[in-house]
Amino acid sequence: MLSLYPAIEPFKHYHLNVTNEALSGALMDDELTVEHHIYIEQCGNPLGIPVVFLHGGPGSGCRPSHRCFFNPKLYHIILFDQRGCGRSRPYGALTQNTTAHIIQDIEFIRQHIGIKKWLVFGGSWGATLGLYYAHHFTEQVSGLILRGIFLARPQDIDWVYSENGANKFFPEAWNNLIKNLPLLKQSQPLSAIYQQLTSNDIKVSDDIFNKLQHWEASLVYWQETLSVEEHSIDGSKNEYDKVPSIIQLYYSMNQCFITQEPLLELIDTIRHIPTKIIHGRYDMVCPLAQAWQLKQHWPEAELSIIEMAGHVANEPKIINALVKATDNFATLC
Repeated sequence: MLSLYPAIEPFKHYHLNVTNEALSGALMDDELTVEHHIYIEQCGNPLGIPVVFLHGGPGSGCRPSHRCFFNPKLYHIILFDQRGCGRSRPYGALTQNTTAHIIQDIEFIRQHIGIKKWLVFGGSWGATLGLYYAHHFTEQVSGLILRGIFLARPQDIDWVYSENGANKFFPEAWNNLIKNLPLLKQSQPLSAIYQQLTSNDIKVSDDIFNKLQHWEASLVYWQETLSVEEHSIDGSKNEYDKVPSIIQLYYSMNQCFITQEPLLELIDTIRHIPTKIIHGRYDMVCPLAQAWQLKQHWPEAELSIIEMAGHVANEPKIINALVKATDNFATLC
């Protein structure tokens, strides 16, 4: 069983102003412009195989353990916190914070560092971003390693935030989440949860935040023996920080800003890219059916279903599969 590589520190870390990197063809409203400064860190071997780590959420950030999926002697590891997340500034900003903006940021970072091609490594929401980035910047991607596939369709969002999904497995946690919401909102409570979470009434906001964390923890930590680092869908939120949840709900209410480009319709442009998909059989956040459907559209991709594993990257069997995948990719370069 493989484990994470030993802890390493970045050899370079800084903030990069991406504000002026306007989207091609996008209309920019000067009154709504926010200066986004993306936190970036580079680790490992600066002459090694370039890899970019795409964290989950939306709304989470990078952690030191994320550096350790890669052999630091072989890989040039680039991590960054997405807009509004982690150490990027301004923290919690929603203005000019969409999937298209993040995809553009990824490409700007690649150009800024001077990398010709890189391996794209992403889990959950990070896997979604990896697929969209590969579609828009195909020639810049040497390979994809994707964990916990999230297709970001309405039904995939509803699985977590409606009465027709994971609540069938965790009815008590679901009832705790919705029981005090307006009756007409309880079947599709996403907007009502967001409204309460962003309320100026601290008691209202704190109450729904605690219930939301309990709901998410029920989905994520389905194994009693699994070490709970932090309460969140991607294991990356501070226990008392509401910003990651606000961003996640904001993206969910907006269908992740990708309704014009359904992911499964984009596969023809990327099917030549060497791709490894890793998915836990008992993933309660992003059910295995999503990875299976992606594989049916993309026979060339390699799918590994991890038995007795769920969603988060810090499960031992998921770690083993991910480290094995990065080690194997290094032997091909």
